[in-house]
Amino acid sequence: MPDDEGHPAVEEIELGSVLAALADPLRRRVVRVLAAEPDGTARTCSSFALPVSKATVTHHFRTLREAGLVRQVSRGNSRMASLRRADLERRFPGLLAIVAAELEE
Repeated sequence: MPDDEGHPAVEEIELGSVLAALADPLRRRVVRVLAAEPDGTARTCSSFALPVSKATVTHHFRTLREAGLVRQVSRGNSRMASLRRADLERRFPGLLAIVAAELEE
């Protein structure tokens, strides 16, 4: 059962949900950027400068969070996102490496 913030437990992360979240190129870009950062790096959602409205950015990060790709925590009036690298590697070994290797569109 997801926690109060909507993060699924490791054993609840499903491949179908992860792949559906990664189907969007902007969400894959977020995951690629976080995968290139040192483990544990947390960034604000706005720091990704996605070319969409604030409401759409919120939607994209909710999708990533609910799929189990990122963990979000509130810091003041913003939310910080970090990649659930260890959890994803445990559930789907090699998946992040494939996403990280994709060339920017």
